[in-house]
Amino acid sequence: MVVGLCHIRLIARESRSLKNKRAVVKKVTERLKGRFNISVAEVGSHDLWQRAEIGFVAVGVDERTVNSLLDRAVDFVEDLGVAELVDHAIEITHCSLLEDKP
Repeated sequence: MVVGLCHIRLIARESRSLKNKRAVVKKVTERLKGRFNISVAEVGSHDLWQRAEIGFVAVGVDERTVNSLLDRAVDFVEDLGVAELVDHAIEITHCSLLEDKP
């Protein structure tokens, strides 16, 4: 099993309040979930009204496929245009929890 994790940082320059920022985060997270069928959550910068940190995860059997999916998701967020993508990191992990069990 291959698990891909992605952490992105966004700046919502148009945002003037936490309420505005929450609307941006909601739009990004809902669109990612709908488009890529991945798990998504706001993972940081909760009290900063122009910054957002979002994490998302994909699971598969092939590293190349999982990495490609996460890359496409990052590009998608950038193309949405609701906030500026300032940083992102992707980590791929191989898990074999049940391989040694009968």
